[in-house]
Amino acid sequence: MLELSDRQLERYARHVILDEVGEEGQAKLIEAKVLVVGAGGLGAPLLLYLGAAGVGTLGVVDNDTVDLSNLQRQVIHDETTLGLAKTASAKARLATLNPDVTVVEHEERLTAENVERLIADYDIVADGSDNFRTRYLLNDACYAAKKILVSAALLRFDGQLSTYKAHLGAGHPCYRCIFPDQPPADLIPRCEEAGIFGAVAGVMGCLQATEVLKEILGLGDSLSGRLLIYDALAPAFRTVRIAKDPACPCCGRA
Repeated sequence: MLELSDRQLERYARHVILDEVGEEGQAKLIEAKVLVVGAGGLGAPLLLYLGAAGVGTLGVVDNDTVDLSNLQRQVIHDETTLGLAKTASAKARLATLNPDVTVVEHEERLTAENVERLIADYDIVADGSDNFRTRYLLNDACYAAKKILVSAALLRFDGQLSTYKAHLGAGHPCYRCIFPDQPPADLIPRCEEAGIFGAVAGVMGCLQATEVLKEILGLGDSLSGRLLIYDALAPAFRTVRIAKDPACPCCGRA
């Protein structure tokens, strides 16, 4: 087990004091490698809390630049990084938050051609993308590579979150078990068309970070097989059980 330095013991003292984490758990976080896809509304709080928690290596996939309209919810960026690549902006902010974290920039759009390469070196993948195409690509690639995928989505005042470990077999559905086919482009509006209540991104990104940390540490109950839905206007959380689809084109025979 990695031996924590005096500085690390002080920095992570509130983790170490937890019986469920302790020095051994904190060492696991420091040695963990997590790939975050998207440095936007979800990725911003997700990256900040994973970095603060001491996750040792964070990969960031994004091919966009920081725009003024992002700052209403993408709290890892600020006006000093307008026009900068989001990967570079996120790396700079994380360096000031926790310089012990290694941030790997992947300034590129995730595609069918590069997805296997991008996820290969990481233990867990966290999907904070804003489109179905990327969600399906990550689902299929993570299933094939036997990687844990923690995926969140949001629109307007609503959010949803689940963990996918379909490679483990019975009781563990994949994303396609819930959404077998990509909906028509004109059916689901993008955030620039429908809007996002900024704080909802913070709620869902923090919940996503919590589930990633739980998976690294093996804590509590996994969200695999369940979909967590948040309605900010109610306000209410509800959890829906998800069955593995035997006819799923991705994991149906697993």
